[in-house]
Amino acid sequence: MKLGDLIKGATQEGKEKHVPVIELVNCDECGKNAVKVTVGKEVAHPNTIEHHIKWIALFGVKGGVAVHIATFDLGPTFGVPTVVAHVNMEGLSELIAIEYCNVHGLWEGAYSLS
Repeated sequence: MKLGDLIKGATQEGKEKHVPVIELVNCDECGKNAVKVTVGKEVAHPNTIEHHIKWIALFGVKGGVAVHIATFDLGPTFGVPTVVAHVNMEGLSELIAIEYCNVHGLWEGAYSLS
């Protein structure tokens, strides 16, 4: 088995919303675009010690290769599974977010920049 075989997407979505939603948002401080990743945008994801989002990783695709942009470590109960990153998007064709739910595993969402 490969790690990629364990990453779920929109087709496996159930009652709890796990697929990371990627949006470009305006940063009020610098006036430029920033990347916002939300897990549970439509339906809030539980955030308890027993069931929570542990981390969100953001990647870009440049020339057919995944490049790591940022990883956000979230704690149970107080961590909210929404993160924002300033990203140099020059040459990137796509953004990919992967998140880890301690109960339901790895989930992926993507955003095309072309």
